[in-house]
Amino acid sequence: MVSLREVARRLVAEGVVEHISQQRVSQLSREDPEFPPLHPIGRSKAVDWHLALTYFRTRESRQGERTDLRPRPE
Repeated sequence: MVSLREVARRLVAEGVVEHISQQRVSQLSREDPEFPPLHPIGRSKAVDWHLALTYFRTRESRQGERTDLRPRPE
């Protein structure tokens, strides 16, 4: 189990991504239903490193995608 900050650090150190912040990892954990489950540890949240690594290796990055061009749901 590692913190979201540690997930960001390890992803860069292992070359999975060129750069990612702890805030972006936290945002993905809140918004993406495919993100591995979080476990509360004190006031922090932790995730299984092996599940997080698999998630980021298989995740399709949509960096710079224009979300303002998507049709709005009715």
